[in-house]
Amino acid sequence: MNQTLSDDEQAKAREAIMIHVRKVVPYALMVAVASGLYLITQIFGKIEGGSLSYFQTLLAIKAFLGSWLGLRGINQKLFKIDPWVFKSHFFPFSLVVVIILLSQFMFL
Repeated sequence: MNQTLSDDEQAKAREAIMIHVRKVVPYALMVAVASGLYLITQIFGKIEGGSLSYFQTLLAIKAFLGSWLGLRGINQKLFKIDPWVFKSHFFPFSLVVVIILLSQFMFL
């Protein structure tokens, strides 16, 4: 956009796109969290030998972090409740990165 639009036109174009992103993304994330919770019930498996396997442990951690992010998002979007702690976007973003890294370690 920098090559074809002036700075003013570029700012207007970005804001026009962001209006639609702000409407769609929170609901898409809620669907992702709900489908993730359903998939965990299908994938987790039986606990054998009285303890969780490596895969189950990492999956449980991912489920907890994803549920926390989902609960935070639902509270913010549907109920207009601001988070009590971790008000910046840095902590939720870092949790997403941790979830992605855990996904990479699950199959080692």
